[in-house]
Amino acid sequence: MFATGVTIVTARADNGIPIGLTANSFNSVSLSPPLVLWSLARSAVSFAAFSTGSHYAINILSADQQELAKQFAAKGGDRFAGVQFVPGAGGAPLIQGAAATFECFNRSRYQEGDHIIFVGEVERCSHQTGASPLLFHGGKFYAEHPL
Repeated sequence: MFATGVTIVTARADNGIPIGLTANSFNSVSLSPPLVLWSLARSAVSFAAFSTGSHYAINILSADQQELAKQFAAKGGDRFAGVQFVPGAGGAPLIQGAAATFECFNRSRYQEGDHIIFVGEVERCSHQTGASPLLFHGGKFYAEHPL
């Protein structure tokens, strides 16, 4: 019952293929230096690529990207099918239309329970002025958020 934003975390596997997944376990850690964190189940198919890669991107989804969140949460298939993106400075895909992106150096990892907590040092960030975020609460997506 905790409302969160919705992100897609992306990177490049060792063979250059883009990888990504939907995550709402994203949080700011520090402003100086700029650090963020997110967590990933150790059982995830992409675990090895994220654990050994040097860079990843946090793409904070816009309110109109609910279908994209579902696509990247689905098991199997090509998650990047039909997705428009550009490579970030570290090679991680930056999803077009995202409300904001954080390009991160994979600074540290902590094993806790059945997940790994990734701490990323933000090297570059950008945002869309006026973009509304996609929200998740109680197992449902929300695109409207009255003030």
